Amino acid sequence: MNELEQVARVPVSIYSPDGLLEQKDQWVIEETPVTLYINGQEMVTLLCAGHHLEELAVGFAYAEGFLDSREELHALRIEHEHGRIFLEVQGKDPLAFGLWNKRTITSGCGKGTVFYHALDALLAQPMGAGPSFSARTIWERMEDLHGLSQTYKRTHGVHNCALADSKGIVVFRDDIGRHNAVDMLVGHTFLNELPLDDKMLVTTGRLTSEIVIKAAKVGLPCLVSRNTATTLAIRLAHDLNMTLIGYARAGKFTVYTGEQRIV
Repeated sequence: MNELEQVARVPVSIYSPDGLLEQKDQWVIEETPVTLYINGQEMVTLLCAGHHLEELAVGFAYAEGFLDSREELHALRIEHEHGRIFLEVQGKDPLAFGLWNKRTITSGCGKGTVFYHALDALLAQPMGAGPSFSARTIWERMEDLHGLSQTYKRTHGVHNCALADSKGIVVFRDDIGRHNAVDMLVGHTFLNELPLDDKMLVTTGRLTSEIVIKAAKVGLPCLVSRNTATTLAIRLAHDLNMTLIGYARAGKFTVYTGEQRIV
């Protein structure tokens, strides 16, 4: 699906406090429910823009612990007309499926889900030193992100996310939910066997605890947003030895944790 297929034109009326200004067609973002099944079991319905569904499904499964390697991914089938994705996973401990019922509904767009029980394992092994980035590089990657999404420019209805390194943007995705966009990025790197421990996640979405946990679970050491961070996200990032940067706008940014990676 290309960017034009993610949007639709609808008739709207534009009003000011003084009354009707104009009637016109306006671009809005498509919203599509897609249900993910893993080994025949219905796991979750994701509200998304309906594109890059293969990456979305694989990234979600990998970030939530249903996949650990390419060898475990046996089959993937998408039924676009019915809004269903079927993943077949081999060699996975059934415990992961049982624990799914203990998931926490999070603050993410479309009610994101995340396993907070994974925190114990993550906190036991904080991230290593990881890469370093100059302040100029961080700012340039945020500027790069702003120039990429035609869907956002048309609708202002999506979150933009990208994986980047010191040279530029590696892969870009957008969606109505920031969780979905991050899962697509993770799915892309999983399917293409790209490393994550030398990259930063650049996003327009809020930096909340579930985004920090999702990034930590896949080994992303640095998160950069034009938006704010929550207190729990900051505490977790500090304990996980992650770099958390917010308010990257107007020529400056705020470093909440992990300042040692800024050179």
